[in-house]
Amino acid sequence: MEQPRRITDSFPRRRRRGPGRPPGRLKGRKDKDKDKDKDKVQLKVRDCPRAASQPPPDPALMEMLRRFDLSWEYGPCAGITRLQRWERAQELGLSPPGPIRDALLEHRDNPDVTYRWVWDGMGW
Repeated sequence: MEQPRRITDSFPRRRRRGPGRPPGRLKGRKDKDKDKDKDKVQLKVRDCPRAASQPPPDPALMEMLRRFDLSWEYGPCAGITRLQRWERAQELGLSPPGPIRDALLEHRDNPDVTYRWVWDGMGW
């Protein structure tokens, strides 16, 4: 009588590493080879031109923007800029505060004002 087949018979068997051997280490490979490999690898780092550093925005402005971010009456803020959120709220007739739009247009080139939202930098 033939033994029943197991599902594991369909898959190739893998060799397990022996006790006391760290994962990823090959038999016969010596530490000298590792040093040679490190010498061969050279990283090329390019300097990316960055925009001139912006002065930090006024704390009162950031507090006003934080309150706007936390205000759910103007809709969700995930995935869009603050100005896009303000414009969407205006189109929906939610009457967002005008000083927010003025501040966003005034600091349009500052990513801290345009993109940053309330949870950035708080370890979330």
